[in-house]
Amino acid sequence: MLKQAPAESSTALSRNLRRLAAPNWEGAQVTVRFQDVTSVVTSRDDGGFEVNLIPPEGQRFKVGTSEAQASVEGASTSARVEVLPESTPLLVVSDFDDTVALTHVTKPTKLVQTALLKDSDSQQVVLGMAGFYGCLRGASPAAFALVSGSPIQYLPRVQGFLERHAFPSGFGVYLRDLGPGSLSGYKQPTIRRLLMQFSLPVVLVGDSGEKDPEVYAQIREEFPGRVKAIYIRDAGRSEDAKRFPGMVLFKDAKEAADHAVGLGLADAACVTSAFAKPPAATPPASAGKTTP
Repeated sequence: MLKQAPAESSTALSRNLRRLAAPNWEGAQVTVRFQDVTSVVTSRDDGGFEVNLIPPEGQRFKVGTSEAQASVEGASTSARVEVLPESTPLLVVSDFDDTVALTHVTKPTKLVQTALLKDSDSQQVVLGMAGFYGCLRGASPAAFALVSGSPIQYLPRVQGFLERHAFPSGFGVYLRDLGPGSLSGYKQPTIRRLLMQFSLPVVLVGDSGEKDPEVYAQIREEFPGRVKAIYIRDAGRSEDAKRFPGMVLFKDAKEAADHAVGLGLADAACVTSAFAKPPAATPPASAGKTTP
């Protein structure tokens, strides 16, 4: 939560600079309402807050997507909340940068250009990843959590990107508060908490550009039997095969999708449809051509 909402601007550079400069709001009293249940919590030094809502005695929250309202003095907002059905087959934990969106983390100049000059409508998507995620399912769709080192100030940008490129709805998004204390080790606590909250089988998806393989290997060791597959997109720095023990290193999203079908983690018909090649274009008829 930011103390001042970044003003809208005509350029992506201006929008991103305003987002990054917006201060966190510490100590705000936040009233949260969801399906007739209300709670008041206090925001932390990073502007974040966590609320645990319990339905009335003898009742359960309605399964599916509902709106939650959060308000502080002088401002209010709403957000979609997904209540998972008991039939949810998987929890998919995904990275963002260079996993689903091209950020070029291994190329500093391009990284800065993407971070400052791109927005949800102009950052490039990793082709096929939305289709891959949409096919990860059993009898019901999977649940998704995006755990990323992108700054928390970019939350609207990340959410807009996911929606624009038709990623599955209901993504929980967990971003990093910028600061010297968050330069490393920021993913593990969030992923651990998710795995303790949800007793579902887990699929981890990341990329080779930074530390995803090492982070995911650690999580797999800490939660034996829970992690059913680890998919790592080849985004560079992949020469050392020892970084990817028991993981699927892929260049094309269809490779990962086909592997998931083989493990029973993805629907075969969905993958066939999602990755169907478009029909070849019919060449235009030659106008005015005659046969002698």
